[in-house]
Amino acid sequence: MTEVSKRINAAAAVSLMDLSVEAECFGASVQASEDEVPTIIGSIVRTREEAERLRIPAVGSGRTGLYLEAIRKASASITDRPVLAGVIGPYSLAGRLMDVMEIMIRCYEEPETVHMVLGKASAFLKAYCLAYREAGADGVIIAEPLAGLLSPALAEEFSERYVKEIVEAVQEDGFIVIYHNCGNSTVPMLSSILRTGAAAYHFGNAVDMEEILQGVPKDTIVMGNVDPAAQFRNGTPESIRRATLELMEKCGGYENFVLSSGCDIPPMSRWENIDAFFAAAEEYYQGKGSRHEERRE
Repeated sequence: MTEVSKRINAAAAVSLMDLSVEAECFGASVQASEDEVPTIIGSIVRTREEAERLRIPAVGSGRTGLYLEAIRKASASITDRPVLAGVIGPYSLAGRLMDVMEIMIRCYEEPETVHMVLGKASAFLKAYCLAYREAGADGVIIAEPLAGLLSPALAEEFSERYVKEIVEAVQEDGFIVIYHNCGNSTVPMLSSILRTGAAAYHFGNAVDMEEILQGVPKDTIVMGNVDPAAQFRNGTPESIRRATLELMEKCGGYENFVLSSGCDIPPMSRWENIDAFFAAAEEYYQGKGSRHEERRE
């Protein structure tokens, strides 16, 4: 995080986003490889009885202790911008504990079991976020991508209320919550997402960012959404320059828009593409300044 902050002119320093960490603390099995982020395999909650027996782990167990220590060190060494930690969202965590497809079925057939797991997941995530706050983080990004597969009604019942509980428990002056959802159905569920009360919202490249901006209050920060796989991982400096400038031409006029990738940067992404992204942002704003001067003249 420190070395990245020295190289790029980002508005914040963001920790590694690993959505297997919290589920592993609950006892889920993790599969790791050299060129992909770790992933959860299988499920540990298949019945109501297993949901009842599920224990809320201690913060610091598993790899959460490593992430907390990383934020402590990053907060001490990075002093020119906010330091943001990352956690998984409650529904996305429950989906890794129950199986991604199985939990969607259970939302209809056994909603009580899903709520039981969500309650335990949320309790752990509140404590985890508070531990990040104590460690010196200036905020946390809650990644809730699995909720993007739900209908607006289901997202309201099984995601919104739990994210809102976390936000209300941890967000304060000096510590913000940024909500992330990279699903393709975020536009119809936008009202539900905004009711979580997060300080800012981050969206993936599956949606039209301008359409999102048109549905968000002008005083609410919205971030996104250059394609991380197609551009940062598999693009070229020229292709990511074009994609970035195209996005800025559409959305740069919105004062509450913050340029970002659509999701976390994939492993094996090339630095020349990342550098080209930041260079394109600078190119846009320099050009905007020039156009403003021309209009004044």
